[in-house]
Order: sequence, then C-alpha cells, then structure tokens
Amino acid sequence: MEFSVTTLEEVNWNNEELFIFPIDSNSKPSSILKTFQNKNDIKIKDVLKNSIFKSNFGQTILIRTANLSFLLLGTGKNIKPNFDSEKLGGILYSSISNSGFKNITIFGTEILPSSKQEKVLLKLSMGMEMRSYSFLKYKTKSNNNEQLNIKSVKIVTKKGTNLKNHLKINKELFSGISMARDLISEPANILTPERFIEQINELTKFGIEIDVLDEEKMNSLGMNALLGVGKGSKQKSYLAVMKWNGNVKSRKKIAIVGKGVCFDSGGLSLKPSKSMEDMKWDMGGAGIVAGAMKVIALQKIKKNIVGVVGLVENMPDANAQRPGDIVKSMSGKTIEVLNTDAEGRLVLADALYYTNKIYEPEVIIDLATLTGAIITALGNERAGLFSNNEKLSNTIHEIGEITGDLVWRMPLDKNYGKQMISTIADLRNIGLSSAAGSIQAACFLEHFVGKTPWAHIDVAGVVWSNKENDLFPAGATGWGVKLLSEFTKKYQF
Repeated sequence: MEFSVTTLEEVNWNNEELFIFPIDSNSKPSSILKTFQNKNDIKIKDVLKNSIFKSNFGQTILIRTANLSFLLLGTGKNIKPNFDSEKLGGILYSSISNSGFKNITIFGTEILPSSKQEKVLLKLSMGMEMRSYSFLKYKTKSNNNEQLNIKSVKIVTKKGTNLKNHLKINKELFSGISMARDLISEPANILTPERFIEQINELTKFGIEIDVLDEEKMNSLGMNALLGVGKGSKQKSYLAVMKWNGNVKSRKKIAIVGKGVCFDSGGLSLKPSKSMEDMKWDMGGAGIVAGAMKVIALQKIKKNIVGVVGLVENMPDANAQRPGDIVKSMSGKTIEVLNTDAEGRLVLADALYYTNKIYEPEVIIDLATLTGAIITALGNERAGLFSNNEKLSNTIHEIGEITGDLVWRMPLDKNYGKQMISTIADLRNIGLSSAAGSIQAACFLEHFVGKTPWAHIDVAGVVWSNKENDLFPAGATGWGVKLLSEFTKKYQF
C-alpha cells in the first residue's frame, strides 16, 4: 500500500476510487460532503436518517451511486489522535479490503477538527498498514483476496502539512514491525538459529554493525548456561549483537536483549504434544529486538543502541542437558537445571551478563516469551513488566499506553527470589513452588544485571494471537517494536 498526500483541489472524482469520509458524531455535514452529494444528486442526511449508521466508533456504511462510491467512517465523539485512531484505521482497512477498490481517497479537511486532522490521519494510516499485513509465502496457490487488496491511499489535507514526512516515518515503523512478524511467523525448520543470523545480517545495509559469537567463542567466555540449552540440537547456537551508533559524541548506550529459542520442545522435560507447534514463536523476544533495530536504523535515532539476541534450539537427544545438571554461567554463578523447559532464563542469564559487562549500557530491557504463567496472570492484553528501577518502569508503561504495546508492572519482592536459591548450587532455574512462576523467573534474571537499571518484559501472551484483531490477522502481532523504538527516542539518561 502506497500512501500519498493531496489537496482538495487536486482530487480526481471518478468511479474507480472509493472516497472515505471520517464522520465525528458531533459534526454536521461539511462543505466537502455537500459538494459530494451535489455531484451525485444524493442527500446524505436522508441516507443517514434511513440507516443504522450513527457515526459510532468504527461504524461504516458503503454507498454506491451511478457516478461515485463513498464510505462513511464513524469516529465516535471527539476522536483523539491516539491508539484509538490507529485501531480505527485497522477497522477501516478490514471494511474495504475486499470491496473491489484498489485506490482510495480519505478526506481529513473540514471533516475532522483542524487541530486533530493531521495526527488522527497519521494514526489512521498506521492502523491501515498494521492490518494489511499477511504471511502467505508458503501458499502454493494464489489467493484471490490478494488481487483485491488496496494499492494506493491518498489523504486529502490542507497545503503546508507535515503529514507527508510523518507518513514516511510510519512506513519505516511498519517495515520493522513486518520484519518482527515475518521472523516470528516462520516455521522452525526454516528459521534455524543460523538462518536467523542471515536475516539480521541484512540490517547491515541500514548502517547496523553485526557481531556474531559462535559456540567456540561462547565456550571460551564461559557461556555454559546458554550453550547448555542447545546441546540436544543439531542446530548450532549463537549470540548475535546488533550495534547502532547514532551518537558518536556519546558513550552512553541503551541495550535491548531478546530470547531467541527458535524452537522449544522442552528438551528432556518434554512439553505435551498439544500446541507444541506454537513453540516456533519462542524466539518472539529476539524477533521484536531485530524489528526494533531496523526501525532505529531507518529512523536514524540519535542514540547508541545495542541489540543482543541469544539464538538456540531446545531439543532432546543423547547429548541434551538433563534435569539435575549444574552449569556455570558466564557470570560465575552456578545454576542447578531442574527443568530443561525453563530454558529461556538460561539463555538470557548469559546474554544479559555479557551485554552488561561488555557494553556497559545505561539501561537494559530484555524481552522474552518466558512463562505461561504470565498468560494466566494477564491474558493476551498486556505483557508483564518487571524492573529494578522506577524511572525506567514508568517510562516503559507510559510509552506502552501511547503505542498500544500495553504492559503491567509485576512485583520483584525478595521473598519470591528466595525460591530460586539452590541447596547445592548458587541458583536453581525453577522455584520451589509452581505459583508465581513469572515473578520467580524475573527474580532469577535479576542476578545477571548487577545494579544497571533493568526491565524484563514477559511477552508470552502478546507476540502471537490465534484470532484476528483490529490491527492484525491471526498470527504474529508485531507487539513491542513500537514500544522499543519509541523508548529509544524518548528515554533521557
């Protein structure tokens, strides 16, 4: 979908385009609508009077005439340029994607309040982008719906608007979200750890530096926690670092770290077979980090950002890590592995410690599909947020409310952490009790970040959806890319 900006004077009234009029339920028909109805000898007031259309949020009515076709889009009362406007764009796209129109024109002038026009239209267009995504690369037959998809969107605004530049930013953001969705959607036989490395190597064309630590290098550094997870797999394990140097005058860095378990069978603590296929997206945290790094580079964010992903496959074979094994992490801390299906925290233990030691960031955020327990606690609406720093936590929460990547802060009380102390090693990878599993996992991770301001975001409930939403089809959601990219812009050291 290509977006462009035009003015009312430049509109080409024809029957091959669909004309969209966002209508606030408080507003009266504008001069544009009056002009439109005069051209078509139609009384919009009569249409509205004789229909159920009340300009409620997300309500649509498509009207075809002999000359022109148009759609009224209800915005509700006093639409705000926030996440609601974005959802409205997704609703709009779903309403018209199979209408047969490939080209549409959306009117903002005179219909929306002048102070909100540009921002509302910007969010609306982002919502359309988000909902337009599909993952169909493995379909061997052409999808007829593809032929009906919208090709171009013209947005009518006043002259002198900055909307054109902002639409470019939208496109860059959507590119990163699509990358995350593509990675998370790939089956595990395709997206192996090595193939993941190939994908992020593509980011070098945008100015990102890539460093890859192979098993030999990780072994020399003592990353036995991470390496232990991949021992049962034929696939090699890696730690990949993506570096964006957006401010050469500063040594300060933001670090984002992602769990990249490309497939998780549970290892010898084998998962039940039901829904095991979902574990292809157990690398969701790493996918989000990669997508966010692409946005950061495309938007040339003027900060130094390090993206780190631990890439492994957790499989059972004769070489696999056993329940009861003890491994020594890079930090020097020993870990009793009581459950090989609690593997993500082992990957992150070494990834976090390495990131903190080597790059000395001012702040670290890690993202991981870490626990099913967070889904029990928060469902699929919010990710779980754990942090050792109030400022960091508050900033993430505030940005999430703006971007729609919602989080909810969870506790990190010391008493929870006591359950992660082993009797024969420094730590154990599961708690004494199955209760509060997400909190216990976060307490475990805290041992590997020192005093650095740190946030852990458990994204198990939000990276994938089995049903469609206003902003995405069933599948990978793209959650978190907007949150991270916006965070890197706004966070003040």
